Formats: sequence, C-alpha cells, structure tokens
Amino acid sequence: MSKTYGVGILGAGNISAAYLKLAPLFKGIEVRAVADINPDAAKGRADEFNVTAQTPDQLLGNSELDVIVNLTIPDVHYRISKEIVSAGKHAYSEKPLVLSLEEGEDLRKAAKDAGKQIGCAPDTFLGGAHQQARSLIDEGAIGRITSGTCHVMSFGLEHWHPNPDFFFKPGAGPVLDIGPYYVANLINLIGPVKRVTAFSSTPRTRREISSEPRKGEFVTVETPTTIHAVLEFQSGALVTLGASWDVEAHQHSNMEIYGTDGSLYVPDPNFFGGELTLARRDGTREVVEPWKHPLGVPNWERPNGSPFANYRTAGLADMMLAIDAGRKPRCSLETTLHGVDVMTSILKSGETGQAITLTTTCERPEALGPVEAQALLV
Repeated sequence: MSKTYGVGILGAGNISAAYLKLAPLFKGIEVRAVADINPDAAKGRADEFNVTAQTPDQLLGNSELDVIVNLTIPDVHYRISKEIVSAGKHAYSEKPLVLSLEEGEDLRKAAKDAGKQIGCAPDTFLGGAHQQARSLIDEGAIGRITSGTCHVMSFGLEHWHPNPDFFFKPGAGPVLDIGPYYVANLINLIGPVKRVTAFSSTPRTRREISSEPRKGEFVTVETPTTIHAVLEFQSGALVTLGASWDVEAHQHSNMEIYGTDGSLYVPDPNFFGGELTLARRDGTREVVEPWKHPLGVPNWERPNGSPFANYRTAGLADMMLAIDAGRKPRCSLETTLHGVDVMTSILKSGETGQAITLTTTCERPEALGPVEAQALLV
C-alpha cells in the first residue's frame, strides 16, 4: 500500500473492542482515535487501547484520519455515515448500513459527490469457511445451484443482552439484525436476488427481560420477530430464509445449498470459520478438509474457552487496499445496498402479502482466496 491509512472509530460500545483488537492484524490501517457521545465511554476505550479519545465533532475534523468506522446504533447509521463523507473521509459502517433503500440511495449520492468510498459490514463472508464454500461451488462440486435453506432462529436476546430494547424496534428484528450475515453470504455464494416474498408475525408484543441489570422489566415489540421468506435469485435458484426470535429449539442447519449434483452444508455466516460438509449424489457425505486460508484460523475464544476465527476488520482493510489499488471493495456500497433492498423488501412483503421485485442488483464480490487474504495481513 502507498500509505498507512488513519482510522477513527465512532461509537465506543462492545463491538468497538473487536475492531481495536483486530485492526493491528491488517496492513495499511492504524486506529488513531475513538469517539462517543458519552465522553467517559470514549476515554475508557481509548485508554484501554492507547489511542486518542475525542468528541464526535473532533473525530470528524481530525486531519490524521482517512476513514471513520461507524459503530453507532442502527437508527443513526445513515445520518452519521453521511456526516463522515461530508467531512471528507471514507466511511465504513457496521450493519445494517441504512434502514431503507431511499436512505441508501441518498448515501450513495453523498459519497459520489464527496469523492469518497462507503463500505459496510458484515465481512464474515470473507472468512475461510465461506470462501472455501464459494470455491467449491465455482468449481462445480455440487453442480448448478438450484435452491437452498437458511435458518437463524432463537428465543430472543432479552434473555442475555443487558439492554435489548432496540432489537425489537423498527430497523432491527431478526431480518435487519442477523439477516445481513445470511444475505451477504448468499450473494457471495449465488449472486444477486431478483424477487422476494415473505410472511411475518409478532407472536408477543411484550417481552420480559430475564438478564441483569433489568431483570423483570418488559420490552414493547414494534417489529416482526418471526419471518419466513423465499428469495428468487437472478440465476433462478430459490432459497428459503427463516428468521425468528420466537423459537425455543430447532434442528435446522444454518445454511444449506442444493445443486444438481449434490448439497453443501455451510456453517453459521455470523462467523468466519466452521465446518463444511459436502453431500454427493451417490449418498456419501464428507466433512471438507479446511484449506489453508488465514481468515479461517482460530484466533479468539468464546466464554466457554472454545477457539474460533474472528477477523472483523477484514472488510475495512480490504476497502482501504481497494482504494489504494483503484478497484472495487468486496464489502462495497453496491453490494450492501442490494442486501438492504433484499431485507427491506422481505419486511415489506411480510406486511403486504405481495411478492416484491427488487430495484437494485450487484455483482458477486470478488473471491478472497488464501493468497488474496494473506495479502491483507501484516
């Protein structure tokens, strides 16, 4: 890279720690400052990682920063990302980028007018397991993709999250909160979506918090918490997506891709790694030996001590390398906006009962094989 790009982080919540810990793994980027509307939160995070604490306005005006990572709450992602590019800096946002396609198109115009790039998480589809799944599909290991199923279902976040309210407000719910991981990986594996249809429901309008420190309080639910959708891809493939926070237990796989010559069982796209299983037409099944992909190597521990791969910053690093090289980032605005179109159209279909043809499209992001992934790392 021609330079080291200065990175600022706006939002000092839980996810900021992952960016601050993982950024040093990647070439060409250096976190230099963190800001938050809560000065104490910014100072605490800055002291923890030996960077500068600033106010949001100071961060936007910091001449040492080339890109600002938007880790604010989803409801203000659009406004903050627009302020970032208007301040003359590139923006990289946590998911979801925006809460409507109209906001997304306005953000696209703002970026173009400013001559800046906007990228967005999730970047988990760049992980070793998902890129290996893509490689197998592209090699024809299961033939032509015809259909698939995805399931992201649990009994909700109010049982463990200390402040779960915003998960149940418009702009959240299982489709916009967890759906981005699944939609981004489906686009990575299959390509753009043509049309969606869905049914949705809200089985409970009030949910009791069972986590501390607010145990016993109730959250008012203002968005559907169970959605069953079908996505028709431009390739002709049909994929069922079940997303719910009303399921106590189930036995569905996270993601299964079906082809004319076999099936591929893909691990949870919320994570970079995991086990791939290939089922062939002759009835045999095999766990695929993981390839030597650097973004699939376990480097993090769950609370129970089990290791897993976590490289949340890869998308940001790839974006800055893409800017430096004059190519399209893999977590591009175009791909992200198409994902927003998919998810908001699913919600709209659930409200109206009508199938919706999307107004956006995108190219599949460029594959990130082991060699290309290694080029991102120090």
